[in-house]
Amino acid sequence: MRKTAPKKRRWSSGGLAAKQFSAKMANNEKCETKPEQSEKNEVLEELNSQKRKFDKIAEKLQSIEETVSKIAKLNDDEEKSMMKFKEQIESLEKSNLLNDRSNEKLVTRKSFVVKYVFENLEKYKFDISKEEEHFSMNWHMEMQKNNGYLGIYLFAEPIPPFNDDWSIEAKLEFKMIGKNNSSVIKTGEGIFEGLDGNGFDDFLKWEEMREDYLIDNKLTVEVNVEILKRTGFGKNNIREFDESQKEVSDVILVVQDTKFYVQKMYLALQSSYFKALFFGKFNESEKSEIELKDIEADDFQNFLELIHGESSVDDDTVTGILNLADMYDSPTAIRRCEEFLLKKSKKSTVQKLQLALRCNLEHLKNKCLSKITTISDIKSIMAANLPEMDLSTSQALLQKSLGFWDE
Repeated sequence: MRKTAPKKRRWSSGGLAAKQFSAKMANNEKCETKPEQSEKNEVLEELNSQKRKFDKIAEKLQSIEETVSKIAKLNDDEEKSMMKFKEQIESLEKSNLLNDRSNEKLVTRKSFVVKYVFENLEKYKFDISKEEEHFSMNWHMEMQKNNGYLGIYLFAEPIPPFNDDWSIEAKLEFKMIGKNNSSVIKTGEGIFEGLDGNGFDDFLKWEEMREDYLIDNKLTVEVNVEILKRTGFGKNNIREFDESQKEVSDVILVVQDTKFYVQKMYLALQSSYFKALFFGKFNESEKSEIELKDIEADDFQNFLELIHGESSVDDDTVTGILNLADMYDSPTAIRRCEEFLLKKSKKSTVQKLQLALRCNLEHLKNKCLSKITTISDIKSIMAANLPEMDLSTSQALLQKSLGFWDE
């Protein structure tokens, strides 16, 4: 993948150079050809596909229930053996609490999808997507013809506040969707800084793009982005947890080389995770300095401010705070984030729904579903390909789609 040279204007119309990184291409050809169908039929097919997937899960759950019902019929001796076994399992679960939570609840990765349907590429040999806001950044794609090849690039522009030396390291997956559901994928890692972008000068041969991927003069492209590291971002701290708090703290939590001086008892009251960490039978319980891995210092700062009563939640911080609140099982922080998303947030319905599904926010999920009033609304949700989509939400969308069909 290549990194684009700095651009003098935000909407440059050509002359893009790019820094190539090592990439792998995968062509996934499917045998079945999808017939032409209306917009409503497409949505119904997608939702039915989701339903079929969940039906299979339901069958497995029913099988498990039947097994459980058989266990319930065991005689007294067998029941005692089962209870003893259950106690052993619970004991093992408690002893592995921290590792389990780290594996199952660590959802603090900053990932999202930028997707766009280009319509002017064939005519002008160059096109720009609309901007999308994710994690305090405006993201957009640019495409152009390069010496017989299609070049594709992703750009990011920070939203204040940020430092002049900001940078983002990210893992990128560029995907183009063509006829008969064929696709071409290239992946790699890149660094965004200044006006630089990342992408491929030779993503695909121009003629191959025209023949196999251009449908009714439209080209569908998406980029899956996972932010690995960010520097030069963040607001001014509302409350300090630095060495100035040393005298009133009894433990130091280290996140990305930043030390946070906090009180064990206060965090334990706010979070079952920290209660287990500080007062459970773990090696960490006796340590005066503990490292918290795989989270960002800025997110943890905002999380601490929130549980200490500060108003640190806004559209830039809510995702990071909510991910930590869910990971650390902090009901107060979860509730305050949900209240913000319900009443004040300007995030899109799709973004809110994703957070609601990820963190089991029922009130927020119900509000998001109530905002869906057209087929286009459902299409935007299905196009987002939310990995958190559950059975009840899929069924609700299907029901709404059928209702629109009858209108």
